[in-house]
Amino acid sequence: MRFEIVKSGSRIGRRNVLGVALYENFTPEDLASLPSSIALLAEMYIPRENFKAKRGSVLVVPLANGETQCVALVGLGPRESVKIDDYRVAAFNIVRTAATRGAPSVSIAIPEASEWLISRAIGEGAALARYRFEKYRATDEDDRFAPPETALVLCGDHKALSEGFTIGTCQCYARDLANEPGNVVNPGVLAKIANDLALEKGLKIKVFDESELAAKGMNALLSVGKGSASPPRLIHLEYIPKSPVATVAVVGKGITFDSGGLDIKPADSMLTMKGDKTGACVALGVIKAASELKLPISVHAIIGAAENMPGGNSYRPDDIIKAYNGKTIEINNTDAEGRVTLADTLAYACGLKPDNVIDIATLTGACAVALGDTTAGLFTNDDKFGGEFLSAAATSGERFWKLPMDDENLRKKLKSPVADVVNSAGRYGGAITAAMFLENFVEKGCPWIHLDIAATDFVKEPYSYYIKGATAYGLRGIVSWLLYLAGADK
Repeated sequence: MRFEIVKSGSRIGRRNVLGVALYENFTPEDLASLPSSIALLAEMYIPRENFKAKRGSVLVVPLANGETQCVALVGLGPRESVKIDDYRVAAFNIVRTAATRGAPSVSIAIPEASEWLISRAIGEGAALARYRFEKYRATDEDDRFAPPETALVLCGDHKALSEGFTIGTCQCYARDLANEPGNVVNPGVLAKIANDLALEKGLKIKVFDESELAAKGMNALLSVGKGSASPPRLIHLEYIPKSPVATVAVVGKGITFDSGGLDIKPADSMLTMKGDKTGACVALGVIKAASELKLPISVHAIIGAAENMPGGNSYRPDDIIKAYNGKTIEINNTDAEGRVTLADTLAYACGLKPDNVIDIATLTGACAVALGDTTAGLFTNDDKFGGEFLSAAATSGERFWKLPMDDENLRKKLKSPVADVVNSAGRYGGAITAAMFLENFVEKGCPWIHLDIAATDFVKEPYSYYIKGATAYGLRGIVSWLLYLAGADK
């Protein structure tokens, strides 16, 4: 999408769809950005439709003639409680209105658009509004959906709009990958996708196959993938700018399909398990964004990719596995496989001696029970790092909540009589004990955050700027923190 900036409201009507965001209790003066004839028509429709500009509301006013097809009035809610995310939602609703009508151009008038973070949010919302995953559906002749090619933004900041659009586009890239089914994307295909990204963006890449994993002692990752006809892979991408100010490792869980293994899931619980690779998809999207934004930060994207399937060679309950860092794991649940793959992957990441490590994974249903399906869990061994991440991610519109890791009674549940640690500590506090398990594979002194996105990675009922399907939740939060770390976040 190409952005154009105008300073005068009189010019924004010259597009196919005109979108205007309003605060609650708006006055006719707030419609002054509209051309006078359109403003009069909007004022007629507003009382008739009882439009109050409540948060997330949309009123489409059709126009009978002229270049502009319709006006989309969108609500921001009360001015005194508006958040950055409300501007993102408003931009989404305006651009989505244009896209559903096949309009090639759209005008966007959103208050405070000259502010950096608001313009960035508008750019993100515009990118997210363009998203659909329909590559496997037959063409519908009645479908008019076509994202607009140009957007004229009243008083926007062009650089911030472009930055936001890049971030949103990278999130859509990750969503596409996460939405791919298991019969299309397996560990080998995911490695090829990563290689294609590396070639496109000039990144360094290493891919370790099963023989190389065995030689390195990555038995945890190998064990999870043993039951599948598609062997596991460890994928390591590097973005290295000139004179980096920091080095960050982003570790993604890449279970391309999770049947539960020998502790097999019920049929209904297997639905959406193509999305158990979402953490890996986010990691690829993050390094893509870092390269496109030219961030002065070295970024390692590290993915443990495996398919968790039942079979004659599958790993079993009671197995004892020696991980990459030498610690042994007693398996008491083969459906707690994500943390086992992350054990090797995190240990490998820490061996690179980064300044910070973030892992992101669809890890536990317990996190969904604790926080609901629109908030992700955050766990950390470094409160300063965790606080900085939460502060930076607050501007992204993604919700994270820090959960405790200091309960030694819970930690005792990970003890095994036959190994260093057991891979599942039971139902109660399951999200916390999963994070405690992962901490065993993080080097002491390495600042680390674990993001559990098991509840937020997939949308069954559309809300906000998410349609049904994969969300790639966490990407905007991580990139917002990278921007903060780079000193580029205004």
